[in-house]
Amino acid sequence: MPLSEHEQRMLEQIESALYAEDPKFAHAVRSTNPQVHYKRRIVKAALGFVVGVCALMAGLVINEGTVTIAISVTGFLLMVVCCVWALTSWKRMTGIGNEPARGRGRREGGRRDGGGRQARPAKAGFMERMEERWRRRTEGD
Repeated sequence: MPLSEHEQRMLEQIESALYAEDPKFAHAVRSTNPQVHYKRRIVKAALGFVVGVCALMAGLVINEGTVTIAISVTGFLLMVVCCVWALTSWKRMTGIGNEPARGRGRREGGRRDGGGRQARPAKAGFMERMEERWRRRTEGD
């Protein structure tokens, strides 16, 4: 949501006051790119994934019984956690997934159909549209 003119002016005043009080801090904050943080997290997750693969392989090579299973399971879990960590960081870095989902959930203030359920949104999937048509035919609408 864009800022109003009043909010933009206030933000500019706060920014100029910050530059006047502490120019070093203001320059450091302004030059910091938030994507660098997410890239660093992706690199750490990749390294953790490699460590997990090594632990999994080490668990397969060692013939000590339950120790083998524990090391292998730990390596696998580390791999899964690192994949999820990298994926969430990548999504935040690129902005994917921040858009509101269309065609899902309930519409506010929408009309209800005869069964008391909320009516489907306009951009429903193919199967949902076919089910809605079938329901209307069988009910005689």
